[in-house]
Amino acid sequence: MFLSVVTVAFRNYEGVVKTWRSLRNLARDPGLSFEWIVVDGGSEDGTREFLQKRHGEFNLRFISEKDHGIYDAMNKGIALAQGRYTLFLNSGDAFHDDAALFVRQLARQKGEAMYIGDALLDFGGGHKIRRKAKPGYYIYHSLPASHQAIFFPTAALKKYPYDLQYHVSSDYALAARLYKAGYPFRRINGLVSEFSMGGVSTSNNLELCQDAKNVQRKILRCARILGAIILFITSENDG
Repeated sequence: MFLSVVTVAFRNYEGVVKTWRSLRNLARDPGLSFEWIVVDGGSEDGTREFLQKRHGEFNLRFISEKDHGIYDAMNKGIALAQGRYTLFLNSGDAFHDDAALFVRQLARQKGEAMYIGDALLDFGGGHKIRRKAKPGYYIYHSLPASHQAIFFPTAALKKYPYDLQYHVSSDYALAARLYKAGYPFRRINGLVSEFSMGGVSTSNNLELCQDAKNVQRKILRCARILGAIILFITSENDG
C-alpha cells in the first residue's frame, strides 16, 4: 500500500460525503494503491450507515467510537494506517482535481521526508486563494504547508504520534518533532487539496499562539537558536 488517507469526522455527514467524492480524483491513476481510513467520533447522523454501504470502496476501513478530540482520533487513524505515506484529509476537506498528478510525482521520490504541496483555501462566494508550500525552515515560524497538503512517512508517525498536550496545534508540534528527528520538508510542485476556511474565535486564536510558542520553545528550541545568533553577532562586533 502506497498511501493512507485518514479522515477524522464527528457529526459531519455531508463533509464525509464530500471527502469521499473527492477520492475519485485520486483513483484516476489505476496504478496508485491507497486506502481510506475514517475515524468517526460516534456520530449518529448517518455517517456510520453511509460508510457501511461503501464497504469495498477505496480499501475503506472505519471505526465509529468516542474519542478525546481530533488529535486522539488522528492517532487512531495512524494506528490503522498501512501505507508508506499518510495524508490527513478530514471531513469536508477534498482532494484537488490534480491530486493524482501530485501523488504520481510523490511515488518517484527517494528518501524519507515530509513531502509538501499547495492547497486551495476556499473563503466562500467564489473567493479562493492558493496557499503555496514554503521552504522547510519556515517550520520555525509555522507549518510550511497546509496540514492537508503534507504527506508524512507512516513509520515516522507511528513513532512520533500527535502529542495531546497541544490542544489546538498538535499538527504543528508533530511536524516540528519530525523535522528535528531528521525528516526534512521537500516540496513538490502541484495542488493537493482544497478546504473551506471557517471562523476561529478570539480565545482559540490566543490558545493557538500559546501552543505555537510552546512548540517553538520546547521542540524547536528557538530561544537557544536566537541566543546563539545574538552571541555570534556580539562577538563579531567586539572583534
